[in-house]
Amino acid sequence: MTIVLIAALLYLLAAAALVRGVARDPVPATAWWAAPAVAAVLLHAAAHLVVWREIGVELHFFAALSLVGLGMAVLTVLYDLRVRMAALGVIVFPIAAFSLLGYGQSTHAASETLDWRLQWHAWFALLAYAALAVAAVLALLLWAQERALRRREFHRWLRALPPLTELESLLFRTIWVGFALLTATLLTGILFVEDFFAQHLMHKTVFSVLSWLAFGTLLLGRWRRGWRGTRAVGWTLAAMALLVLAFFGSKFVLELVLRRSV
Repeated sequence: MTIVLIAALLYLLAAAALVRGVARDPVPATAWWAAPAVAAVLLHAAAHLVVWREIGVELHFFAALSLVGLGMAVLTVLYDLRVRMAALGVIVFPIAAFSLLGYGQSTHAASETLDWRLQWHAWFALLAYAALAVAAVLALLLWAQERALRRREFHRWLRALPPLTELESLLFRTIWVGFALLTATLLTGILFVEDFFAQHLMHKTVFSVLSWLAFGTLLLGRWRRGWRGTRAVGWTLAAMALLVLAFFGSKFVLELVLRRSV
């Protein structure tokens, strides 16, 4: 679809604008990257709405991946407008662009009919994945920033990040939001999903619960023992890896590997 290509190009344009802004000296105060980024987000959402009007809601692998990319892009725009977070947009906007291109090239087919309860469960899940994926990117940026500062390597790209303490605070606020959404996902799954075995959901549930426990342990460690730095980064990435296996890993196997082998 043309709308998909335009949105993807706008995402890449916004990322290029952020890179150019950081490279300039002094860093320009005008956030002219925001216009293509916001336009890309709106077109990204419109691309899904157009298909949904024709065939119904899609939640297959590429559709879900694109929706998570959309959620990540929305959070990134909000973060980049509030704090100095150009590095986040440089990473996330291309991810959103390529996830949308993958959706545009995929075969469109409506998901099985979901009642309103399962729809709530699905949307909580997608929002949780988007928030926690952004948290994983923030964790990587925190690790890179801390490593550079510890080695006294004052690279130009450090200007694309807020101060270390502010970045760490943003990371944990994002994890709290994602953890709350993941909790809602698990609760609605327990209440509304009738048969985990028949719907091939047991392995997904196990990995999701393990991820929830990992994120919960990290937040508890932060509260009680002040966990930070590399320990916080390690726990965040491990928990996110479990979450990726829970949803996209299982969807990839069930929808792409097993279906093609049949």
